[in-house]
Amino acid sequence: MQSDVQVNSTIGSDSYFGGRFLVKGNMRIDGTFEGKVLLVDQLEIGPKAKVKTNISATSVVVEGLVIGNIAASRRILLLSTARVLGDLKTPELIIQDGVILEGRCTISHVRIDDTQGYIESLYDRKQGT
Repeated sequence: MQSDVQVNSTIGSDSYFGGRFLVKGNMRIDGTFEGKVLLVDQLEIGPKAKVKTNISATSVVVEGLVIGNIAASRRILLLSTARVLGDLKTPELIIQDGVILEGRCTISHVRIDDTQGYIESLYDRKQGT
């Protein structure tokens, strides 16, 4: 599955970047990225990429290796070669067969600070109320 996103910034396959990275626009990583945080609009992580950071984006497509949490305001797509160690938070999560994922997933279209408490309160409500 290919993405039709126009990429503004790229970390190439033989490149390494470390630190805090803020990108206005779209980014593709085919090399190695390590840092505290990666803030970007749309992010593609190629099949040979290695990323070790927390990611905040509008949408994220992962084909490679990610160690860190991913928060996407629109969607996270994990393609069959994705290997992820971290928590995911998004309104839409698509996982292809073959993905390896270790972490918690929070899927919601609305922001709820205490998701567990909210769901438990729904269970505790009496019928008809």
